[in-house]
Amino acid sequence: MYVAVKGGETAIDNAHRLLADRRRGNRDVAELGLDHIMEQLSQAVDRVMSEGALYDRELAALAIKQARGDMIEAIFLARAYRTTLPRFGYTNPVDTAAMQVERRISACFKDLPGGQLLGPTFDYTHRLLDPGLAEGATPETPETRAPEQARMMRVSDFLGQEGLLEPAPDGSAKPVPDDIARTPMTYPLDRDARLQALARGDEGFLLSMAYSTQRGYARSHPFAGEIRIGEVELELEVPELDFAAPLGRIQVTECQMVNQFQGSAKAPPQFTRGYGLVFGQAERKAMAMSLVDRSLRATELGEDLVAPAQDEEFVIAHADNVQATGFVEHLKLPHYVDFQSELDLVRRLRAEAAAGTGEAREAAE
Repeated sequence: MYVAVKGGETAIDNAHRLLADRRRGNRDVAELGLDHIMEQLSQAVDRVMSEGALYDRELAALAIKQARGDMIEAIFLARAYRTTLPRFGYTNPVDTAAMQVERRISACFKDLPGGQLLGPTFDYTHRLLDPGLAEGATPETPETRAPEQARMMRVSDFLGQEGLLEPAPDGSAKPVPDDIARTPMTYPLDRDARLQALARGDEGFLLSMAYSTQRGYARSHPFAGEIRIGEVELELEVPELDFAAPLGRIQVTECQMVNQFQGSAKAPPQFTRGYGLVFGQAERKAMAMSLVDRSLRATELGEDLVAPAQDEEFVIAHADNVQATGFVEHLKLPHYVDFQSELDLVRRLRAEAAAGTGEAREAAE
């Protein structure tokens, strides 16, 4: 598309070399290693894995380095690589109640079975720059505890026991979920496909949509029922084995939002759910996802559609930052013929308008 630019392919090759040079930066500064990115920019790595729909910390770190820290470009690189990978099968549903929990909080109950675990969080830090980090100060060693081995009951479980929370969806009704990576999305979506789209949606967009629901642009009065971060085990059914084969553990963030519901002819007054589950430690993304998920259930729950966050096609079609980037950045490509056509049209309209004004002046005289 840019061959018409002065210099042609030679200019493009040189642009690539210039990009690589700027990526490396000052040679007097030590080159950034993938281990540095994985260990010290872990939140960035988690976002690339989540929105790139590819759980691989090293590849996510490589994408961040290659993209010079441009997160959407890094997510694009991860998605592109993901398309080259073979699909061997689908793992069994993950049991998040069996999660090895590192962080777990609830805004609904002070005293939870298993307790509240603060974990690594910015929630209680002062939002002040720390000059010590610039000087390479060594942080204090935190106190450690043995990992929780027992199943930690979820808030949704004991609310459900009293009938105060709507039942969880019956997974047996649809044993094989939709796969939006292989099947084009058609509206309206089933909730499993919708959750997949939200999980890989842009965090900023989902955050804005979630914020809108709290400002009155939807029927939403949410409570953070539970947010938990930890490792879960993945298992795969192998035909040659009579048991599920463990594949390893991954870190995820799960959020369950609890919303008021006045009831209907089919259901008594109770709380309803909004759900979010994403790779890594990404609780802001999981919270936004769960708020938007609940808003998108408006039709299912018989609520009026009065806000953008309740419009499924609007939300899902615009949440994907890779698609959005493609549409916006394609404007950088040559549109010479289109523009010349528009330019000729505007000139002709201006000439006709000028002629009409002259004729009107002569008639008035």
